[in-house]
Amino acid sequence: MASAHEIDTGMEGFRFWPGALSASGQATLLAEVLVAVEQAPLYRPVTPGGRPFSVEMTNLGPLGWVSDRAGYRYQPNHPETGAPWPPIPGALLALWSDLTGRPDPPDACLVNLYRAEARMGLHQDRDERDLLVPVLSVSLGDTAVFRIGAAEGGPTRTVRLASGDVCALTGPARLARHGIDRVIAGSSTLVPGGGRINLTLRRAH
Repeated sequence: MASAHEIDTGMEGFRFWPGALSASGQATLLAEVLVAVEQAPLYRPVTPGGRPFSVEMTNLGPLGWVSDRAGYRYQPNHPETGAPWPPIPGALLALWSDLTGRPDPPDACLVNLYRAEARMGLHQDRDERDLLVPVLSVSLGDTAVFRIGAAEGGPTRTVRLASGDVCALTGPARLARHGIDRVIAGSSTLVPGGGRINLTLRRAH
């Protein structure tokens, strides 16, 4: 990991460390994630209303976040293979410890693959048991236009998240509304076939 330098985002609780992962750190982490994806294949979930996500998804760790017609939840196994999720890579556990300062490790890591046309509408991460525990997000590959706004509504703002950037929702921003407006295709060559991989670390239980 490169020396992570946090910058002031102007939004209390939204923490941002651009370039937290060096180029070699990104490549090493991506290689580990791709091996894990062979064990837990990416799939395209649907919303409770039956609408397919535009991202492909899988998980790492003891628990994984899933969405289907039965609703949103965490579960210990892949919904298509039935197998347990692969473990969270050590580099991600180290990032969590270093940047959040928490002694309790994440028990879930959501893996989202955004190809060129993928989006993620504004939403809140609120399926976790303790909503005071931070959510940490790691970007690999193409730059994303990330939108964020206060939990209670009102104006939003955008931040560009490039490969190697890390951000966190903490404190007053833990329940911030956030999403991905678009991915800037071709802005990175890291991910095979193009696109962006987002790794979201959480404590579900």
